[in-house]
Amino acid sequence: MSAVAATYPRVAQPHRATMRLIGSGLFAFGIFLSGFVINEPAPYELWMAGLLAIWFILGLRISRYVAPLLVLLITFNVGGMLSLTQMKDLTGGPMYVAVSTFLALTAVFCAAIVEDNARRLPLIFNTWVVAAVITSMLGILGYFHAFPGSEVFTLYDRAKGAFQDPNVFGPYLVPPSLYLVHGILTGRLNTAWFKAGALLILSLGVFLSFSRAAWGLFFLTILLLIFVMLLKERSGAFRLRILVLSLAAIMMMVVALLIAMQSPKVSDLFSTRAQLVQEYDGEHLGRFDRHRIGFQMMMERPLGIGPMVFGTIFPEDEHNIWLKSLTTYGWLGFVSYIGMLCWTFYLGFKNLLKNRFWQPYLMIGWISIIGHAAIGNVIDIDHWRHVYLLLGIVWGCAALEQRHRSTQLT
Repeated sequence: MSAVAATYPRVAQPHRATMRLIGSGLFAFGIFLSGFVINEPAPYELWMAGLLAIWFILGLRISRYVAPLLVLLITFNVGGMLSLTQMKDLTGGPMYVAVSTFLALTAVFCAAIVEDNARRLPLIFNTWVVAAVITSMLGILGYFHAFPGSEVFTLYDRAKGAFQDPNVFGPYLVPPSLYLVHGILTGRLNTAWFKAGALLILSLGVFLSFSRAAWGLFFLTILLLIFVMLLKERSGAFRLRILVLSLAAIMMMVVALLIAMQSPKVSDLFSTRAQLVQEYDGEHLGRFDRHRIGFQMMMERPLGIGPMVFGTIFPEDEHNIWLKSLTTYGWLGFVSYIGMLCWTFYLGFKNLLKNRFWQPYLMIGWISIIGHAAIGNVIDIDHWRHVYLLLGIVWGCAALEQRHRSTQLT
């Protein structure tokens, strides 16, 4: 009997490894689908919803290191549910909160997946690069009307790829761009040309989105990445390599943008979009005026006013993640969101410079979240799928670090 029992682990182990491999592949396909959100619900939602159910049925655990993220995001969405009580017309409101809750679960799912196996991190980012390059190419070809019907990949003469909005398309390309920059600066030079080509495609996609938030996010995060890498590396030769390759990459992108600017269409739209404050920003009831009035109004509405209600009161939506948190999730949601971001910043900063396998992925995810929080002052990032993936990556890496420390102490 004992001999028979002893054989079971040997049989079960390969089977379990195969299932984990299949599960990783299915999750990677979900990451790939995140680059194609033309209509809602997108294939990403449908795929990830099924995947979430399957993984947790099969026993994926949420550890005590990831549990605070779950608690904060659930509390955030409880605030959204309470805000529904303030709506006279519930049309669209419950669905909005349902989507918010689902996206929150994808962040927790991503963190749990990463904590379960750190080797999934390169799979996540490599798949993200593939999706980003494809959707960026669609946006570029659409912008230049390269084939009949290609205009479906543009909006208001701005590239949007396989997204609904150029303002989401551009920022989506930034984290994989950082991954490519990191690979160019730290990888072998004989493979750098391939990564440089992919980076050039993503850079052009970001530029042709004509999203000021995406432009700012792109340059801010790349500068932060280079700064952190210089801070981490102690070798003078390696620091020199980073500086030389960084300057070469910047010059390459500048040359590419100058070539693109030779098109009158590109040049005219760039001169318009490059203004720091647009007419619709500073005018009466423009973006900044709405922010001021909205914050004052929310001081008297602790439960918020409900999803998408702000746009029915004012000419446009909030275009500010902090105001959006107040209007759609109330004071409870706002405090939860601020707490979640502060905790995420702390976890990333605490583990940023440690020499671990997952450190580069933590660094890229953390820097990307800082950048997205910064552009959240002028844009609403509430339902951006890739932001929740970034949260999962940072919390998953922090959980890996906690497990590593626990192992070292035992």
